[in-house]
Amino acid sequence: MQPTERSFAEALDAADPLAHYREQFVITDPDLCYLDGNSLGRLPKATVERVAHFVTNEWGRELVDGWAHWIDEATTAGDLLGRAVLGAASGQTLVCDTTSVNFYQLCSAAIKARPGRKTVIIDAANFPTDRYILAGIAEAHGLNLVTLDNDGSGGPGSVAIECENELITAEALAPHLNDDVALVTLQAIHYRSGSRPNIKAITDLCRANGTLVVWDASHAAGAIELDFDANGVDLAIGCTYKYGNAGPGSPAWLYVAKSIQEELRVPIQGWFAQDKQFEMGPFFEPSNQMRRFQIASPSIIGIRGVQASFEMIEQAGIRAIAHKAAVGTDMMVALFDAWLAPLGFTLLTPREASKRGGHITVGHPDAKAIAAGMRKLANVIPDYRTPNSIRLAIAPLPTSFVEVFDGMARMRDLVASGDYREIEDNGSRVT
Repeated sequence: MQPTERSFAEALDAADPLAHYREQFVITDPDLCYLDGNSLGRLPKATVERVAHFVTNEWGRELVDGWAHWIDEATTAGDLLGRAVLGAASGQTLVCDTTSVNFYQLCSAAIKARPGRKTVIIDAANFPTDRYILAGIAEAHGLNLVTLDNDGSGGPGSVAIECENELITAEALAPHLNDDVALVTLQAIHYRSGSRPNIKAITDLCRANGTLVVWDASHAAGAIELDFDANGVDLAIGCTYKYGNAGPGSPAWLYVAKSIQEELRVPIQGWFAQDKQFEMGPFFEPSNQMRRFQIASPSIIGIRGVQASFEMIEQAGIRAIAHKAAVGTDMMVALFDAWLAPLGFTLLTPREASKRGGHITVGHPDAKAIAAGMRKLANVIPDYRTPNSIRLAIAPLPTSFVEVFDGMARMRDLVASGDYREIEDNGSRVT
C-alpha cells in the first residue's frame, strides 16, 4: 500500500494502540477533519464529568472548607503533568497562571540570577507573546536584546543566523554567546514551522557559557518526548490547551529544576509563595518548595480539566503518543509530496521526524483563502499563519490517521478546483 491510498491510513488506524482514545473525546461531527489540535485540543468526555462534579459536589457542598484540599493542587497537578509529558520528577512543576505570566516570571528570575550580564537572546520566529514580553523586560531594565533572525522578519537587535525552516542549532547559536549573555529563550517546537531544536545540545552549550535558558514548550508538551530531567533543562513554561486538551484558557505550567530553585527569585512575590502562608507576616520569606514560584490562588475548576486530560495522557504514555505523531507527520509529508507540491505548495517543516513535532506547515501564496475555504467548503479545520502558511496537525489521542488523510485529500481537491477563491473574508481577526 502507498500513503496515497486510503487503505494505508486505515491500516495505520487498525494497528494503532492509541486508536480507542478517540472515543474518549466529544466529537459532534464525525465528518469533520479537525487538524488544528495543536492550537486547541478536543474536549475529553472525562473533563465534562470532572468539572460538573467539582461545581456540584466540591464548590457547591464544601464551600470555603474545600480549600483544605484545594490549597496545593497547583503542585499536585504539576507533578502529574511533569510525569506525563515533561519527563520531570516531582517538586519541579506547577500548574498555575498563564503562559505569559509564567514566561515573565522565569525570564525575569533568570536575568536577576546573572547580575552584571546585560544581553538577552530570543529568535524572530518565536511566539509573539514571548518576543513582546522579553522586549518589555529588556526596555524596563536597560538590557541589550538580540533577536536571531531565523525567519526574515527581523526584530529588536536583529542579527542574521544560519538556519533552515527556522530551526536553530547549537552550532549556529554558539557565535552569539559571550560572557554578557544572561538569558536565551527558544521554543521546544517552533509554533509556525514545527521545527524541533536539540534541547540538550543548546542547554549544555548555554550552561557552559554561564547562560540560563527558558524553553517554551507550548507546542511540544503532549506531542513529543521532552525528557527535561535527563536533558538537564533548568527552566521551561508551556500551556495545557493544545496537545494537552485541557480547554481554552486552561491554567499553564512552569518547570524549575530542583538544582536552581533556591537560586531564583521571581519578580511577582505572591502570598502563595510565602513559607508560612497563613501567618500573613510583614516580610516576604519564600518557601523552599516549588510553591515559591506560585503567585496566588490556583484556578481549581481549570485544574480539573488539566487533571482529566493529563491522566489520560499518562495512561496512554508519551512515548506511544510521540511515535504516533511521528508516523502521522511522515504520512503528511508523503501526501504533501504527492498531492500538494504539484499544486504550488512548499513544505516549511523539516522532513526528518526527529526534527519536528506533531504538525507540519505548508506554504502557498493563497494560504489565507485556502484555509478559509477548507473550513467553509471542505469541512476541514486547519489554521492559517501569516504571511502564507497553513498548519496541519495530528493530535495523537483524538485524531485518526484516516481523519488526516481525508483532510488532506479534501484540501487537494479544493485547491485543484479553485473553489476557495469564492470565499470572502469573514472579518474575524482570529485565524
